[in-house]
Amino acid sequence: MERIEKTVRHLLETADVQVDGARPQDIHVHHADFYRRVLKDGSLGLGESYIEEGWDANALDSFIGHLLRANLQQRVRWNRHALWAALLARLSNRQTRKRSTEVARRHYDLSGILPNPLLDPYNQYTCAYFDGTDDLNKAQEKKLDLICRKLQLQESDRVLDIGCGWGGFARFAAEKYGCPVTGISISGEQIDYAKRDCEGLPVDIQFCDYRDLRGTYDKILTCGILEHVGHKNYGRFFRIVHDCLSERGLYLLQTIGGNAPAQTNDAFLEKHIFPGGTVPAIQLIEEARTGLFTLQDFQNLGAHYSKTLKAWYENLCAAWPELARVYDGRFRRMFEYYLLSCKGAFDATHLHLWQMVFSKTGPLLDYRSAR
Repeated sequence: MERIEKTVRHLLETADVQVDGARPQDIHVHHADFYRRVLKDGSLGLGESYIEEGWDANALDSFIGHLLRANLQQRVRWNRHALWAALLARLSNRQTRKRSTEVARRHYDLSGILPNPLLDPYNQYTCAYFDGTDDLNKAQEKKLDLICRKLQLQESDRVLDIGCGWGGFARFAAEKYGCPVTGISISGEQIDYAKRDCEGLPVDIQFCDYRDLRGTYDKILTCGILEHVGHKNYGRFFRIVHDCLSERGLYLLQTIGGNAPAQTNDAFLEKHIFPGGTVPAIQLIEEARTGLFTLQDFQNLGAHYSKTLKAWYENLCAAWPELARVYDGRFRRMFEYYLLSCKGAFDATHLHLWQMVFSKTGPLLDYRSAR
């Protein structure tokens, strides 16, 4: 055990992290088993040891950011969990119809915390746009309006929101722009909530897998759905969006992105948060859209996602006295680790948040007024 501890401490030092240090990135180890679990299970062992109170960080997001900047995940990557996940990704399609419903059940059907009290009044579980504001609610409205302006939304447009969540965009677009919106989801709780929230508006919320989409729409949005599609399905996904988009229509894609193609998710996120999810890479998106769409606009909002995750974490802390009646301390530490480790990944530019606007035909569009 002494040799294992020495090895892990040395790895941490290469990332400028000290055990029992006083800086934001430093950690405090409470159980010696922490060292063995990190070497044995990599990111999964790191996260699960945190859930079980094996260690704490002065600032968890800063600690994760330092690890990622030093590429420590590559040094302990090939543990048994990572090898098994990589093998499954190569031999099977992990985002089939049946498997796609698991993430809805495991994460999005998490009543009591999602959408309230974690999110804003429009129930946005995606990156906000902190343009001239530090307030999450205002930033999410600014994000929704940015999307509408990039899509050049008009009252006459038929709009499709693939993976509509709790219906926030559909409600915003219908209220502010007066256009009819169809939203689809495979989460029963999301659909029930969205139908209630959009009552009285020209909004149609449907239980529908993207693979079953039919019809023609002038504007299409996919916000936070590509991460659940899987790289083996990108070609089919873009073809379906293409076939549903009118010839002069616009398609906006918002997605988390990574620096390099990845066939598997982070082991901790895979097991505890987003089973079957993968972070898209720009190369694979380009490959899938080529021959179907023209890229009209590209914007990286990664810095805004860091602020969004911080705001969600602050909402979690503020609401915990009430949430503690339903969830235990392990759940809180799991969600805390998820939010702040992701924030650290955005801070380290290990993750990005991309907004892309595509068209099928037509002249090059000027989006300067939409920024």
